[in-house]
Amino acid sequence: MAKKVNVTPLHDRVIVKAAAAEEKTSGGIIIPDTAKEKPQRGTVIAAGPGKKDEPVTVKSGDTVLYGKYAGTEIQIDGEEYLIMRESDILAIV
Repeated sequence: MAKKVNVTPLHDRVIVKAAAAEEKTSGGIIIPDTAKEKPQRGTVIAAGPGKKDEPVTVKSGDTVLYGKYAGTEIQIDGEEYLIMRESDILAIV
């Protein structure tokens, strides 16, 4: 389940906890740290209220897919999160 944070994003911003990067391939080969790809899946931790006539469609706890370079990395209470606009989210899984 999504962890509760004491930060509320403004407008159409969303805070996402990125999923862990893959450690092994499907064939069992261990991937070194230098070759790991940036994850494109995560869990929504908090969402803002949306713009005036456009409410936010994602909610806390949703698993989402987002662009490879979407969002800005931030640290809250020692944890790594991404903050991005809702339009950077491609799909809800």
